[in-house]
Amino acid sequence: MEGHFLFLMFHLSLTLPIIVRAQNQSGFISIDCGLEDEPNYTDETTSIYYSSDVNFTNSGVSHSISSKYKASLDRQFWNVRSFPDGTRNCYTLVVPQVSSKKYLVRARFAYGNYDGKDSLPEFDIYLGDSWWGSVVFQDASSVVTKEIIYAASSNYAHVCLFNTAKGTPFISVLELRVLNSEAYLVNFVELLARFDVGLQDGEIIRYPDDVYDRIWTPYNSNEWTQIDNTLTIDHDATTSFDFLPLPPSIVMGTAAIPANVNDNIEFHFLPKNNASTCYVYMFFAELQKLQANQIREFNIFVNGDILNNAPINPIYLQNAYHLAIIENPLELWINKTSGSTLPPLLNAIEIYMTKNFSLSETYQTDVDGIINVKSIYGIKRNWQGDPCTPLAYLWDGLNCSYAESDSPRIIYLNLSFSGLIGNIAPGISNLQSIEYLDLSNNNLTGAVPEFLSQLRFLRVLNLEGNQLSGTIPMQLIVNSENGLLEFIFGGNPSLCSPGSSCNNKNGNKVVVPLVASLGGAFMILVITVISFCIYKRRQPVSHHLSKQNAYYKIREELESNKQEFTYAEVLSMTRNFERVVGKGGFATVYHGWIDDTEVAVKMLSPSAQGYLQFQAEAKLLAVVHHKFLTALIGYCDDGENMALIYEYMANGDLAKHLSDVLIICIKRLNSQ
Repeated sequence: MEGHFLFLMFHLSLTLPIIVRAQNQSGFISIDCGLEDEPNYTDETTSIYYSSDVNFTNSGVSHSISSKYKASLDRQFWNVRSFPDGTRNCYTLVVPQVSSKKYLVRARFAYGNYDGKDSLPEFDIYLGDSWWGSVVFQDASSVVTKEIIYAASSNYAHVCLFNTAKGTPFISVLELRVLNSEAYLVNFVELLARFDVGLQDGEIIRYPDDVYDRIWTPYNSNEWTQIDNTLTIDHDATTSFDFLPLPPSIVMGTAAIPANVNDNIEFHFLPKNNASTCYVYMFFAELQKLQANQIREFNIFVNGDILNNAPINPIYLQNAYHLAIIENPLELWINKTSGSTLPPLLNAIEIYMTKNFSLSETYQTDVDGIINVKSIYGIKRNWQGDPCTPLAYLWDGLNCSYAESDSPRIIYLNLSFSGLIGNIAPGISNLQSIEYLDLSNNNLTGAVPEFLSQLRFLRVLNLEGNQLSGTIPMQLIVNSENGLLEFIFGGNPSLCSPGSSCNNKNGNKVVVPLVASLGGAFMILVITVISFCIYKRRQPVSHHLSKQNAYYKIREELESNKQEFTYAEVLSMTRNFERVVGKGGFATVYHGWIDDTEVAVKMLSPSAQGYLQFQAEAKLLAVVHHKFLTALIGYCDDGENMALIYEYMANGDLAKHLSDVLIICIKRLNSQ
């Protein structure tokens, strides 16, 4: 064996059973992407039922391809869904509850000049947080197919398209098929080729002939002769290998032999990535009834090395296969032995390339819970794909824990000021690792559910500013009294603590004056700042001062008083954003250090709202200074990265302490 490549081979000359499976589509998800105005349908050729993608993604725009391309493409390619907005747009496929966790996922693309631009795009496709490949077209009528077989850790498959600034991503067809859990031996393999040798050019074989809906395409050579047999290609019932779904009988019913009976079969294939390991499955079945004096016997050579330990004699109408594992371009020779009277044959071949997928999917129970929250409240935001991965596309309002050996867990959920309506979503009970939950300032109604008190890691629960009613679960009060939970629930007029009457209007008499007196100082401060800003805005200003000049005036004020930091310095001071201390609609606050000084780094989103927030806060804090206001230490305005750096408040802000006072007052009322 040559030292410059690794070659692992073994001979599995066994007849294997085709796994009997009901001719139904219970393990199928078949999506005609962009199908909106037309009804779902059953394809006339394959009998596959295709449905619209409206329930699988919440973004994108539906289009029809140009009529000139429809005649040459199957119906499922007539519509596409494009994604002109955002960098990542995802489909979430929820797989039926089955014992197997190995799936075949296939994405297909046909441009068809759907946008009228006659410009072929190029973009990337991801499976979960792992790069699957690039989608590149030869012409407007060509079909690009990406197919992968992988073992999943959950019942969710996230297929995402990424904009690489080379054109708008789109997709035509998305399909998922459930396989046997041991299928194809390895957990992550991408299909490079699947050939039905001897099949007539232009034909394909797929469902219902192949119960797994693998697509078999023709492969022929001018140096070969095609042979076939319409009888059923059987299997040896005494063997039971479930790890390889064998080709269907109709695929094995065709084969190729050399046109010259003295020649050999040669097959050459160059994998896309020479550094990847390839699994090559070769299938053989004798299709001719041999006479007593006839012998078909051959050896298989892969890249110059013999694969089989003994000559191969294919059995009449019996399916058998051989497997080669290589790390080089495939050079295959099937040579007849000196004792053979007939040339070699080849019925079918499949070639897969291993993929190095991490697929660190979020813990499935957490995914179930957050999907329930998303569905009940109709949340849009960027809630697509996996909630916690990739880290760069973490869902807005979430934070997760990332242990090396475990799946990511959701530990932080902030949905304040999100317009939530209705009861508290039951899916929150699935978030068993959550530490911080903020549902404040929405329009939530109904009772505070008991399951909130059963979230054993919950340390902060903010329900203030809603329309919740009824009695607070006793355990939440107990956890709060024991210092295990910071529980904030003010601003819910119909909510009361255990042991008190929810109709007792006097219950707030002690609380309100105390809170009002403390809150008054805060309000006076706020009014003072607002009045100061109004006063400043009423001063004579040149009417020709443009918005751009105003922005430069803010920067001039910042630069004259505050320190400017680069984005690299922000990464350093926050230790790559290691610790989140707060999160809002358009910003996330991280803990950091500048030398020996603790700081709070508020990273603004690159959206228009984030830019406006940067302007507003910078404008105010650059000119307004008070001992009761948090000091602005510096800022970052580095490309799309904007940040404001404040002094760190180790004991929390005034609002937190007002909430604590409110809780103490309620406890005292309950003890009276």
